[in-house]
Amino acid sequence: MSGTPKRGSRRLWIALAIAITAVVAAANIHLVHVSIASQPDCVPHLKAPDGSGTTYRAAKSSC
Repeated sequence: MSGTPKRGSRRLWIALAIAITAVVAAANIHLVHVSIASQPDCVPHLKAPDGSGTTYRAAKSSC
């Protein structure tokens, strides 16, 4: 019976897999929370909507 894994060893690997999954899920939840909670302030754009200025600007300004 040396070929079969011990019951405690299998439980340890399952517990380790659950712990790793929980850590990854918690990190992702934290990143989503931070990205939603941290909204940048309104930034002035270099190009006016009438076409003057540089070639790049926000598609739709929130200001």
